[in-house]
Amino acid sequence: MPTTSLRAPDRLLPADPETRAIARDLLARVSDAPIISPHGHVPASWLAHDVEFSDPADLLVVHDHYITRLLHADGVPLERLRPGDGADPRAIWRELCDRWHLFAGTASAYWLEEELAEVFGIGWAPGPDTADALYDRIDAALRTPDLRPRALFDRFRIEVLATTDDPLDDLSDHALLAADRSFGGRVLPTFRPDAYLDPASAGFAERIERLAAATATPLTFAGYLDALRMRRRHFIDHGAISADHGVYEPFTCELDASEGEHLFQSAVSGRLSDADLHRFRGHMLWQMAAMSVDDGLVMTIHAGVRRNHHSTTFERFGPDTGHDIPVRTEFTDNLRPLLQSFGTARGFHLVLFAIDETVYSRELAPLAGFYPSVFVGAPWWFLDAPDAMARYRAAVTETAGFYRTSGFIDDTRAYLSIPARHGVARRADASFLARLVAEGRIGAHAAERMIDDSVDAIPRKVFKL
Repeated sequence: MPTTSLRAPDRLLPADPETRAIARDLLARVSDAPIISPHGHVPASWLAHDVEFSDPADLLVVHDHYITRLLHADGVPLERLRPGDGADPRAIWRELCDRWHLFAGTASAYWLEEELAEVFGIGWAPGPDTADALYDRIDAALRTPDLRPRALFDRFRIEVLATTDDPLDDLSDHALLAADRSFGGRVLPTFRPDAYLDPASAGFAERIERLAAATATPLTFAGYLDALRMRRRHFIDHGAISADHGVYEPFTCELDASEGEHLFQSAVSGRLSDADLHRFRGHMLWQMAAMSVDDGLVMTIHAGVRRNHHSTTFERFGPDTGHDIPVRTEFTDNLRPLLQSFGTARGFHLVLFAIDETVYSRELAPLAGFYPSVFVGAPWWFLDAPDAMARYRAAVTETAGFYRTSGFIDDTRAYLSIPARHGVARRADASFLARLVAEGRIGAHAAERMIDDSVDAIPRKVFKL
């Protein structure tokens, strides 16, 4: 079988020998450091119950929209990639292997080949001729104790792993893990209230009724806010450190209580105009900041995505099926009401993520360079790849430095890719810092501290760990 070129020890490091040597030394300081993952989507149930993974396709293809979207773009119908629609797992795996050449140069290819090598000990790449052998090798490994979620948690040196959870989740799996003395890691819930804040989301009124019933609060705006506060407290009691908000635009506004009541009642009755919908969303993002000031949850905002771009695909296959597409995003004016109210509030932490690269140097770095509360989130989603990470550091560092950024965020459902993704970030940061040292812009000792802090002190501070 052919070996993969990505296994070179100096992969992703600078080509220039002098700069590469500096990067190699910096990388060595952090390559084996524990992983802090304060935002992701791995289900807590996997670790609470240590469930065996079902098959290679389900684990590595079916739930990875980076992979399924590119296969779909090449003409593979989504139903051929979904076991629920009758697709055979081995046939799904063959679809990937038959088209592996499509992924050359992508972050997906790097991550998967890293997983094959590091997790399964496989040094040959996917392809039409290797599909069945790979499937059998991976499937056999998944039946062993070493490939169960808890064993991998230890093997990956994960110290902190945050999940993403519905506000009405009872968090029983998190409670099981917290009470289990045989499990040494920290798995923390994250409060994700999007569907309870956006009246345009399907089933909003019914969801708000369930929220009110669960918290014994009235269906008034004040009761609605109290219900959200109570659920946030439930999450904090189970170890939560942050509340995450995925929004189309980061618009915020402050409203008085009477207008809030009027818009809330219109929302639950389905009578909001587009203009009022916009204001309600903006006010609720403002309210979430107010609650973070009060209860201490770090507020993260992932902005700038047109969710479910292809309506027919969404109606047939649901969300998270590969057609969430970035849009232009504006932060400076949209966030001004929120920052006017809370930007200098003691203890408030606001982490801003964007897919629009133009905002890094124009808006996010200047905001983080003034407001004590604001941190620039790591390159997110389509930007969590080596070249995009380099562009991010180049755009942000001259204005905000390293210490006004979040540390790396893997934001993934693909459990086995977590160490690969963090490894890419560490190599990208080592490469960036090595260039600054080689150009005489920072000293070697400063670079050493920065690379050390990027994987430890920085995310601990930002996420109050």
